[in-house]
Amino acid sequence: MLSKVYSAGLFGIDGFIVSVEVDGQPRLPQFELVGLPDAAVKEAKERVKTACENSGYPFPEAAFLINLAPAYRRKEGSGFDAAILTGIMSVSGLIRRDVTLSDKCFVGELSLSGDFRGVRGVLSMCVAARDAGMKEFFVPWENAAEAAAVEGILVYGVKNMRQLVDHLNGRAVLSPMPRKEISFTARAPYEEDFADVKGQHLAKRAMEIAAAGGHNILLIGPPGTGKSMLAKRLPSILPPLTFEEAIETTKVHSVSGMLTEGTSLLSRRPFRSPHHTMSAVSLIGGGANPLPGEVSLAHNGVLFLDEMPEFPKQITDALRQPIEDETVTITRANGRVTFPCSFMMVAAMNPCRCGYFGDPSGRCTCKIEDVKKYISRISGPMLDRIDIQIELPPLSYEELAARDDNTVCETSETVRNRVCAARSYAAERMAKIAGGADQVKNGRGKTIHCNAQLDAAGIRKYCVATDEANLLLRSAYTSLGLSARGYSRILRVARTIADMAQSELIREEHIAEAIQLRNLDRKYWS
Repeated sequence: MLSKVYSAGLFGIDGFIVSVEVDGQPRLPQFELVGLPDAAVKEAKERVKTACENSGYPFPEAAFLINLAPAYRRKEGSGFDAAILTGIMSVSGLIRRDVTLSDKCFVGELSLSGDFRGVRGVLSMCVAARDAGMKEFFVPWENAAEAAAVEGILVYGVKNMRQLVDHLNGRAVLSPMPRKEISFTARAPYEEDFADVKGQHLAKRAMEIAAAGGHNILLIGPPGTGKSMLAKRLPSILPPLTFEEAIETTKVHSVSGMLTEGTSLLSRRPFRSPHHTMSAVSLIGGGANPLPGEVSLAHNGVLFLDEMPEFPKQITDALRQPIEDETVTITRANGRVTFPCSFMMVAAMNPCRCGYFGDPSGRCTCKIEDVKKYISRISGPMLDRIDIQIELPPLSYEELAARDDNTVCETSETVRNRVCAARSYAAERMAKIAGGADQVKNGRGKTIHCNAQLDAAGIRKYCVATDEANLLLRSAYTSLGLSARGYSRILRVARTIADMAQSELIREEHIAEAIQLRNLDRKYWS
């Protein structure tokens, strides 16, 4: 007797359909799994058999051969238990023969008691099932809210094996999981607010420009000047996620197993702050079975590198390619996996080992050679990929002691409204130049959400400056010794400043401010 049911697996952050073919013959009991399964999949025979017996169902005395197709792609994890169980029970007659299984997909891990446990990557698997024409998707109860975010397919949350069998046999029909509507236009609540940061008005302005254009930013200053405070509050002034961004971001976190139970879609932009002792694999992603690293977990959000010079140079230099390409490709013997990593990088650092180089108090105890050695831990090519560099001076007693009723501090809500207005203006401006297109794409076919994503062709097309602005930029290019990448990044930042002023052309004052936000490499790295 042959039965065919469907499950889903993961390859990178994308799901793929797996056909589970179960053949049962009246011979000596045997259980064989083929189709390139890993160790976790092979152990399914013990889980399925014990779960059947502990749920009150006799395990059939037969020779079972189970094939997981396509055979050329490796099957990993314990999520195939539900499909293997359904196929065996269909062959043995415990599930009625007239039940249609060809439009159903089963994903879940079995415990020895017959309960279903959650698995990672359910969102990607549900998308794959829907795209393959499946009508129903069965998952463990704790993954049901996540899978229900996918439109066009019925999602059933199953708690145990008996529930699944009773539903398929029509004895106790389950209700589909309702799709939770999430408003991405609503302002997500944040615990940190820009109003908490005293003083540092130039740094706040730089952070606002970075948020409006999606630019990378480097904060330099002595300890206690507010570098970490500003970085942690950056997500609170970023625009809300779009639905497409939320799906992409949730996929990455789902594949990594980092979604909490009951989470449907991520509604807030991620903020990742890895420690400087991490490995390159943890940052970029990889492993025997490749998983996303911190750069991908920060996709559509913020990656914060505190005390950047303390990171090994090999680690920081590994960021150069992901920053440019917005993707990470990991090659292994069984194939290549590509993870998205479009993020804003915020780096913070002290100007020297003791942290007080250039401080008016004269507390610095470092020799000039030690300062240069410390600063040189950030390479020139890496520095070239940071659009904005800003120095934070020490705060005065009056700034720290000022009360809210004496000093007006803008809230994150106020700043975010200006950031959203600048991005909306930029989108309308680019759509107008592109002939009214709904979504403007770059040369690689990716949608442009902010000015930092403009490629060389996009800069020529959308970054149009006045003659006076071009003269100033030419003078800066010569006097500052800019590279071609530095020239492009100043133009992108100036374009963002112009958008904040709602100016179609980049003017002289916009170029001047962009240059001012990118001249610390001459002070510290010259």
